[in-house]
Formats: sequence, C-alpha cells, structure tokens
Amino acid sequence: MSSSNLNPNSEQRARKAALSSFVGAVVDWYDFLLYGIVAALIFKDQFFPSIGDNMGTLAALATFGVGFLFRPLGGVVFGHYGDKLGRKKMLVITVIMMGLATVGIGFLPNFETIGWWAPILLVTLRALQGFAVGGEWGGAALMAVENAPEGKKAFYSSGVQVGFGVGLVLSTGAVSLIIHFLGEVAFAEWAWRIPFIASIVLVAIAMWIRHGQDESQEFIEKVVKADQKPKKLPILQAITKHPKAFFYIIAIRFAELLTMYLVTNFAISYSTNNLGMDKQFFLNITLLVGAVSCFSIPLFAWIADRFDHQKMCIIGGLIGAVCAFPFFMALDAKNTWMIILFAILLANVAHDMVVSVQQPIFTSLFGTEYRYSGAGVGYQVASIIGGGFTPFIAASLVIWGNGSWHYVAIYLAVGCLLTTIAAAFMPKHQD
Repeated sequence: MSSSNLNPNSEQRARKAALSSFVGAVVDWYDFLLYGIVAALIFKDQFFPSIGDNMGTLAALATFGVGFLFRPLGGVVFGHYGDKLGRKKMLVITVIMMGLATVGIGFLPNFETIGWWAPILLVTLRALQGFAVGGEWGGAALMAVENAPEGKKAFYSSGVQVGFGVGLVLSTGAVSLIIHFLGEVAFAEWAWRIPFIASIVLVAIAMWIRHGQDESQEFIEKVVKADQKPKKLPILQAITKHPKAFFYIIAIRFAELLTMYLVTNFAISYSTNNLGMDKQFFLNITLLVGAVSCFSIPLFAWIADRFDHQKMCIIGGLIGAVCAFPFFMALDAKNTWMIILFAILLANVAHDMVVSVQQPIFTSLFGTEYRYSGAGVGYQVASIIGGGFTPFIAASLVIWGNGSWHYVAIYLAVGCLLTTIAAAFMPKHQD
C-alpha cells in the first residue's frame, strides 16, 4: 500500500497536488504554446522581415524550437535541486520564470525598431521559456503521482496533461478573439502583444495556489525522513542505474509530440501559406482539440488505471500511424469535415491516449531520490528529438518535396509506430 493511503488526509492532499499541478501546467503551456501560434502567423514579419518569405517562415519556426533546446537544461537544474530540496520550491520558481519571459516577449520591440537585437532578444526569452518548462513538467508530474492513491495515479496526474489542453484553448482563444475584434491588420502590427502581457494574470493565480501546496508526501517519507538524498548528481545516478529508461521515454513521446505539433502548429502554417486556406479555420480546430482534451485525457487515464497503462500507449500509437496519410489527404483536398475528423483522431484520440498515462509510466522508471532529474530530463530530451523542431522539419520536408506533404505524413506515421513498438516491448517494472 502506498504511503499516501496510510495518511488519513491522503485524499485531500492528492486533490490539492492535482490542482496545483494542473494550474501550473496551464500557465506554462499557455505561455509556451502562445509563442508557437503567434510565431507561425506573424513573427516572420515582425522579427525576420529582411531574409525572404520562405526563410522568414523557417526562421520563425526555428525560434519555436529553441525553447525545446533549453528544456533538458531546465530539467537538469530544477531536477537536481528538486531531488535535493523538494518539489514545491522548484515549482514556484518555474512559474515565475515562465511569466517573466512571456511578458517580456509582449513588450519586445520588433526588427524595424531595434534591428537584429529584436530576434536576438526574442531567442533569449524563448530560451528562458524552455528552461522554465523544462523544470515544470517533472515537478508537477511528481507532485501529482507521488501524492495520488494507489491504482489512481494516471487519473490524478492527468491534470498535468489537461493543463496542456486548457493552455492550448486559452492561447488559441486569445489570438482568435483579438483577430476577430481588432482585425488581422491590428493583430499583425501590435495586438499580438496583448495575450503575452496578459499572462501575468495566470501567473498570479498559479502563485496563489502553489503557495498553499504541501510538499510531496512520498518525497518526505522516502527521501527526507529516510535520509536517502542523492549522494552524487541525481541525473548521473538516474543515467547510471536506468539507462534504458531514457530510450523508452523518448520513443513513447514520439506519437504525442508529432501528432500535436503537426496538427496544431505546422498545419496552420502549411494550410495558409501553401493551400491558401483561412487561418481562422485551423485556429478553430486547435480550439476544438484543446477543449476536447480536457475531457478525453482524464477519461483515457481513468480507463488505463483499470485496464493497462502500456496498452493504452500501444493503441494510441497505432491510431496515429493509421491516420497520418488520411489527415494530409484531407488537407490537400481542403475537405473541411475530413480535416476536422482526422485532426480529432490524431490529437484527441492518438495523442490523448498516449499522454494520459505518461506520468505514472515515466516516473515509475526511476527511484524517488533521483526521479525528478531522471523523468524530467528524459521527458525534455524527447521534446527536442520529437517535438521542438517538428514544425521546422515538416516545413523543410515540404520544401524538399516541392510542396508535397507525403514526406511529412511518413514522418508522422513512423514516429507513431516507434511509440507503439517501445510501449509493447517495455518491461512492466524497471530495475
């Protein structure tokens, strides 16, 4: 029986931890995803106007990927101190850091005003965003999983991933509302800054909730009271004792990362630039995907707790692979209903099945005393390999294919199959 079940206040603690992890995830993902949406729409004109249309698009999408490069560093630093000092302190710092970086982007002068300093500062702030997110997921996942009752760990920790959906809805909704009420011209010129600056409100709410949060009970009992703090760098201990765990994490995240970023980020750029479609159509799809995920992720997590965590990943990966080509075929035909159908199958079925069980799977691969470092760094390294540069890689594949989407569809299908294979062959318990 888990330590959380031995405590009479375990249910209340579990709920508080789940709420705190959820709210923090909303803040970080709102900020992180807002950047990707705005970068795909207008950053090439604001920060890279002098290098041509295609190169400007690639440069803007590349800055989106910069945030992912700094996520493992955030995982190492925050994981190190999170394993030594506790999860709560690190989670307070990550949400403050993310808020400052996002608001800073909102006030950043463009290329016309300060020249090349504009993209340099943009990349710097994006790197700070990535650093903060790198420390957030590991801590938030651990707080939820370590405080959750036995047999309900996927469900109680699903808020970490639901936070992604809510952040997606808020960021996309903010952009859509601004374009609707102020117009595309105003949005492109100055109004794109509003949702970045408004992030300060979400940060204040998250700080208020996290201030009253308890430390992880499992960390206190198994690390603090037992005096089992890492004797050397936690990340080195994690790598030494569980090297295969990192490969499993990376492979299992492929389906999640490719489905979401190709449907919600790359597709906006591809459909508007290559197919001449209305940008609001894909913003609406992104809103729909985010809204549905708020219900589908907890549902899949609840089922997986009673069924099997790894089998949920296997099914999700297979669905993603099967839907890869039909999605792009529907996109190429501009068939709106088929686009919506396969976007939901990719982002709300395949993606949400896989992410609903990642928290208990990934955190179980490492010991409590170095779990923040191991799970956090593994998760963020996977973000670089399978996520950060996905829109950039996809855009490059389209250029390489002379405007064809076929290479992108292959890219998506192969990534989803890797997830299926990894989940199928991963041992139930890591030693």
